[in-house]
Amino acid sequence: MRIIFMGTPDFAVPALHALHAAGHEIAAVYTQPPRPAGRGKALRASPVHQAAETLGLPVRHPVSLRKNTDEWAAFAAFQADVAVVAAYGLILPQSMLDIPRLGCLNIHASLLPRWRGASPIQSAILAGDTESGVTIMQMEAGLDTGPMLLRGSVPINGQTTASSLHDALSALGGTLIVQALADQPPATPQPEDGVTYAQKLTREDGRINWQESAIAIDRRIRALTPWPGTFTLLEDGMVLKIGAAVPLPQHKHSAKAGTVLDDKLTVACGEGAVQLTRLQKPGRGMMEAEAFLRGHPLPPGTVLLSPQDDSASAPQPE
Repeated sequence: MRIIFMGTPDFAVPALHALHAAGHEIAAVYTQPPRPAGRGKALRASPVHQAAETLGLPVRHPVSLRKNTDEWAAFAAFQADVAVVAAYGLILPQSMLDIPRLGCLNIHASLLPRWRGASPIQSAILAGDTESGVTIMQMEAGLDTGPMLLRGSVPINGQTTASSLHDALSALGGTLIVQALADQPPATPQPEDGVTYAQKLTREDGRINWQESAIAIDRRIRALTPWPGTFTLLEDGMVLKIGAAVPLPQHKHSAKAGTVLDDKLTVACGEGAVQLTRLQKPGRGMMEAEAFLRGHPLPPGTVLLSPQDDSASAPQPE
């Protein structure tokens, strides 16, 4: 098939490679424009842009598609059978969705209709879901509301992180989109029951509320690492990033939530406790708890602040 591929982050790269390896003709790759990155803020091409150049594919990176009639004309000129979209980052107007002969197919990182929206991977872990997956859907004007062609699932357990789930779903998406184009299964409308929405995340979503249970805090750490990252505040205002923890839901204590209980960085939660295993203080890299404590002791009795413990807005981690 003659394909237009549209994607931007790492998540989309395996699908691009899978389509190319399957022998499809990729007429063009659309991606977000290069953005400033790193300490020097030099322009950096997106992962999809870099992958496309390696494969020798033509790349387009319009800033916007809204009312961009010149880009609509260029899109139509490729005479594609289908457009495949994976975390592209721009909304396709209906005038573009209607151009390819077989329409536009989206690789969505959830088992629709659960977790439509911007952060399906993180939301599945935060909610304690036992599985996630990828849905290949026909795109329409609504937010992830289109009919489904194919779905595949992966389990979520107590060790699943946003990074590991991202990688599993990314690979699965590549497999499913090739299968969907080969088999062309009939589209099935999404059920009306079970619809949930994954909201766009902000850095403040990463602030730990120690009043929550150990299980909920562990899920937050696993779901929001590496981005937006989880953090807490010391009483002196220092921002402390939390990279990993072990939940201790049966741990009994009578301490205020957020109190360090021992010299192993066990911290009291609203229910149970968590043992912090990876931490980072400002200006340093993430490190194991033992190494962290050698340079910055947190003796028993130290209190890590929950949002309700301070009246001012929390400083944001760098």
